[in-house]
Amino acid sequence: MKRIQRVLIASLLHSAMVLAGVFGLTADASVDLSIQDLLKKNDVPGLALAVIQEGRVTRTATYGFREVETKTPLDADTVMYGASLTKFVFSAFVMQLAHEGHIDIDTSIANLLPRPLPEYGRYSDLAGDERWRLLTLRLLLSHQSGFPNFRFFPPGGGYHPDAKLEFMFDPGARFGYSGEGYYIAQLVVEEALGLKTEAELKKRFFDPLGMNRTSMTWKESFRPNFAQGYTVGGVNEGHNMQSNARAAGSMDTSVNDLSRWVAAFMAGNLIAPEARDALYSPGIAIKSKAQFPPWDPAENPRNADVSLAAGVGVKTFRGPQGRGFFQGGHNDKTDNILVCLIDKKQCVLLLMNTAKGHQVFPQIVELLMGRTGLPWAWSYSSLAE
Repeated sequence: MKRIQRVLIASLLHSAMVLAGVFGLTADASVDLSIQDLLKKNDVPGLALAVIQEGRVTRTATYGFREVETKTPLDADTVMYGASLTKFVFSAFVMQLAHEGHIDIDTSIANLLPRPLPEYGRYSDLAGDERWRLLTLRLLLSHQSGFPNFRFFPPGGGYHPDAKLEFMFDPGARFGYSGEGYYIAQLVVEEALGLKTEAELKKRFFDPLGMNRTSMTWKESFRPNFAQGYTVGGVNEGHNMQSNARAAGSMDTSVNDLSRWVAAFMAGNLIAPEARDALYSPGIAIKSKAQFPPWDPAENPRNADVSLAAGVGVKTFRGPQGRGFFQGGHNDKTDNILVCLIDKKQCVLLLMNTAKGHQVFPQIVELLMGRTGLPWAWSYSSLAE
């Protein structure tokens, strides 16, 4: 599979250079044609991308449709579902709170919550299991909580809406992707400081940057220009119109808005550079075979080749162009990814209204950034098969 990917990427790069030479196209235009061809071959309904270089958005582009049935084009202001890119934004917020001295991310959450975690109704399942006291905000935000991604997808398989929340492993023992951990982190921050995540992100991030197409919950003002979500089979399953702000993944945004946010983050203008650097500093080494399923104990020794590790809200790696980090956002009708090369001061943001990232993201990122070393097979377990 990896050999096939390399051949395809090389073919696309070659095609781009040929087109540029024969037709006198700019590099951007030739890459653009290669991306269009890749999206067409994989029947992707719509994609928005942005390139950020040295704290500035240097390129945005959109392809395809926000609504296939009406052939309505997707544009740079189209509201798209951010999914787990929300985790990155929330983590930046928490790291800034810590930098400002409002909260300690390395103390037990028992020292931050007004009452024990099991006394909050959603977490009553943990009564009698004192391991919750080992949890810290750093462990929760770097996916070391020991919880499943969501309790209703237990290790036994299937969907169980009434499943109990249980530890799969001791907190801090290893990396295991968990949205449940982010729910707890949001609870801790709000209870400890008496604030609301949605209002704080709006005040600190969205309003100052003019991000009027971004919100932690659905806004009716988005309705004239939002993306429908399509399954890999092409079925329109609508847009995730979230009514509750969820740190694990409820953010709506546009490529114009989020790229502006990423640019400010990388430039050190959004949160303090010290807080930014701490967010993408590598923590615990990630040894798992793949990102999902998070409870799989199988390990992949090749992760060490790229120093794959957990940052706060992101995963970090080291490739041929130096240090990098990435964070995705995925459900059955959405696929997003942000890839940043720290030493090159460059990022690529991709937002898609279908779940086909594994088919096109590796090629697009390498067309735009060159070889990064990002462990795509770990990120998308289907590529490792």
